[in-house]
Amino acid sequence: MAIMAQTTLSVRMDEDVKKGLEAFCADVGMNTSVAINMFAKAVLRERRLPFDVVSYNLDPFYSQANQDRLIKAKERMERSGGTVHEPIEDEA
Repeated sequence: MAIMAQTTLSVRMDEDVKKGLEAFCADVGMNTSVAINMFAKAVLRERRLPFDVVSYNLDPFYSQANQDRLIKAKERMERSGGTVHEPIEDEA
């Protein structure tokens, strides 16, 4: 197997995150360099991040304020039995 040239990657992160990562890596018998190399190799092999990245901020339906409003409306409907209304037609 050929030995590949190595380079250094500098990453900024919160100190608590770094300490937690170092502790986790020590628990599983590796260092952070090995863990980050594993991450990079997984990205290249799978051609994607090895976890889902989701942003609910793009659709206001998923905003926390709307989710809270929907939960309250559901609870109100369950308590009262709800009221049936005719749909409102958009005149545009």
